[in-house]
Amino acid sequence: MAQSGRRKPNILITGTPETGKTTMSSALAEASQLCHIEVGELVKQKNLHDGWDEEFECHVINEDLVCDELEDMMEEGGIIIDYHGCDFFPERWFDCVVGLQTENSILYDRLSKRGYTGVKLLNNIDCELFQVLLEEAKESYPEDIVVAMRSDSIDDIRSNVGALKGWVTSWSPLSNGIDNMCS
Repeated sequence: MAQSGRRKPNILITGTPETGKTTMSSALAEASQLCHIEVGELVKQKNLHDGWDEEFECHVINEDLVCDELEDMMEEGGIIIDYHGCDFFPERWFDCVVGLQTENSILYDRLSKRGYTGVKLLNNIDCELFQVLLEEAKESYPEDIVVAMRSDSIDDIRSNVGALKGWVTSWSPLSNGIDNMCS
């Protein structure tokens, strides 16, 4: 929900790895003058993790430390958070939650190019196939602030950035939801 103390909205961009979260978040930040925070990089830089997961070859983030690190910034507003998970962030932080979706054959190629193999590759393909992260967003945040966006191509990203930039421009602390953003 919109917080009256903020002058700019906060946006969460979520989705399976390689759906274009960072590319879109960076482009949106530049277009809308918001600050982009890639949670995975923040975790590495600030040691906000509980070690390394050998099976999935990634850090095990400490969600409490991440939220503590972000709290003051989120209260000020004007932040785009880019992360594949979303259910641990406080609901009050976001005015818009975007779930990026990519067609599975495109996603498979992207993940393979990035070096994903075995269990890690299959887990992420299944996650996208069953829309796990979009459902997580819908269960974690009010329905009127969650929107699904295609992210199969650069054209999709441009279109998404345009729609979101328009929404950011028209946003006010009294706004409620994302009505008409993508229609």
